[in-house]
Amino acid sequence: MARPESRYVCGTCGATSLRWEGQCRSCGEWNTLAETPFAAPARSSGSRSAAARPVALSAARPASSRSRLASGIGELDRVLGGGLLAGSLVLIGGEPGIGKSTLMLALAAGVAETVAGGGVLYVSGEESADQLRLRAARLGLLQRAAGERISTIAETETEVIVVTAEQLAPALLIVDSVQTLTSAGLDGPAGTVGQVRASAALLQKYAKRSSVPVVLVGHVTKDGSLAGPKTLEHVVDAVVTLEGDRFAGLRLLRAAKNRFGSTQEVGVFKMTAEGLREVPDPGSAFLQSASLEAPGVCVAPTLEGTRPLLVEVQALVAPAGQANPRRTVAGLDGQRLALLIAVLGRRAGIGLSSHDVYASVVGGLTIEEPAIDLPLAVALASSLRDRPLVPGTVVCGEVGLTGELRPVAGLDRRLREAARLGFRRAVVPAARGRAAADGEPPAGLQVVRVGSLREALAASLAPPVAMPAADERQPLPVVVETPT
Repeated sequence: MARPESRYVCGTCGATSLRWEGQCRSCGEWNTLAETPFAAPARSSGSRSAAARPVALSAARPASSRSRLASGIGELDRVLGGGLLAGSLVLIGGEPGIGKSTLMLALAAGVAETVAGGGVLYVSGEESADQLRLRAARLGLLQRAAGERISTIAETETEVIVVTAEQLAPALLIVDSVQTLTSAGLDGPAGTVGQVRASAALLQKYAKRSSVPVVLVGHVTKDGSLAGPKTLEHVVDAVVTLEGDRFAGLRLLRAAKNRFGSTQEVGVFKMTAEGLREVPDPGSAFLQSASLEAPGVCVAPTLEGTRPLLVEVQALVAPAGQANPRRTVAGLDGQRLALLIAVLGRRAGIGLSSHDVYASVVGGLTIEEPAIDLPLAVALASSLRDRPLVPGTVVCGEVGLTGELRPVAGLDRRLREAARLGFRRAVVPAARGRAAADGEPPAGLQVVRVGSLREALAASLAPPVAMPAADERQPLPVVVETPT
């Protein structure tokens, strides 16, 4: 029996090679070539193939809001651009234990209860039907109509899944996960480049032919990227990631790719004992009132798509215990932190070169927009001087290398959200962008416009408080709780 042919396929760009090489010649990445069984395409018995029937662009059926399938989860529909488009292929990834399967069961229940005459087929390659039933019971789905309208199978062969879906004709197909699928036309274990790519192609063909949306669950690697070949992300119509600290309660849903909507929106969920729940007020979900008046804490109004969020930026500055000071960030850009430290020392007289610096965004949120520059700089100065901000103050703005402040986009929406949440002062750049409106500030909010980093520090930090003498200091009260 002849040995089946194989090729070495790059997991990053999908390029093929006849032999293994340490570096891919196409994309230049190292150690990405994996051996994949190769099946030669079957030759057609006819001399020529049948021609496809072209359709004029003006005659194509337009996509409208009616062709979208509402998931019953407002935050998920927001990220997808209004719901699942008919015939779309969506990939949802996230770290282990972040809540992907829980979100998929909530999605299945929402579609099953909102779409008339259509059930949901849930395919699991990692759990049996009995294990899925235990999860559904914990989420309270068995007592609802979704318990009868969600069909489950434990299957990993893609051809069997497609045939079952064609017979059942569901309104939605969910596959958990794509790394467990295998195609009968290829040899090799599940999760290899060839198997993942072939299985995704078969499911995409089914979705386009039947106009049924298909949702795939994907694993991530240790560096946070989606496992499998990079071509998997090119095949699907939308790539959605579930982020957050799995030991904390908040979860963030982002769209890294979306052919039918914006990639700037974010959905906010909270993990509870009953599953993922939508956060009713995402604007204040990342604020902790107990720490807002401490030194080194600054509140920044940010924009995630069209949604304003107020986040808490914390910084800690301490004398360095070694020759090379530490620079540690969480949820922020480390290169941007180094730039702000240099600007603070050169333009504002805040020397941090001999101090350890730690900076983070509370709640597991990752902020990349330039408007976070000024809040981070103010938090660093507040921690070094041990002076909190003026109570009720929010700060936003981009910092230049010369210490000047640049305008930010959507300032009016940021200020309205800050006023709604009870803040009374806002320190913003004096320069106004081209699209900025010169309207009145929100009621109850004092807007302080500054032109430089030095002026922003003077307007944001509270005046120093004189410490009493040692003999005048009163000890802190001791609270003793007595059980009743």
